[in-house]
Amino acid sequence: MAFLSGLRVIQISRESCAVSIRYKWINQNPFQSVYFAAQLMAAELSTGALAFGQLYQRRPSVSMLVLSNRSVFHKKVKGKLIFTCSDGAAIEAAIENTVQTGEPVTVECYAAGVTEEGVLATECWFTWTFRAKK
Repeated sequence: MAFLSGLRVIQISRESCAVSIRYKWINQNPFQSVYFAAQLMAAELSTGALAFGQLYQRRPSVSMLVLSNRSVFHKKVKGKLIFTCSDGAAIEAAIENTVQTGEPVTVECYAAGVTEEGVLATECWFTWTFRAKK
């Protein structure tokens, strides 16, 4: 669905990830703007890619799962929207914590969706839970 909706990872590092989505027929709502669920996919990917990058081929392995999310929609989106998450350090600390303690650890990640004009359109918070596998 992410591919069909037009999501693109445009920047990723250990510290941050940016994902774009552009208004088009496949991801629009009846009000001629980007459907909220398509926006949430982009926001989740900007947070989840940071975690997945740190977990790939890790030993011991660590599972990840979205525990909850919340969002605020400030502006109707009719063009390109870029979600950026800069919580890589917090994610890394949570992963290290679960590996050291063996206990599940949660971290709340923030993704800001900004239009091409630089206007904050959408804010999303995803609470991820990490658990070291035995």
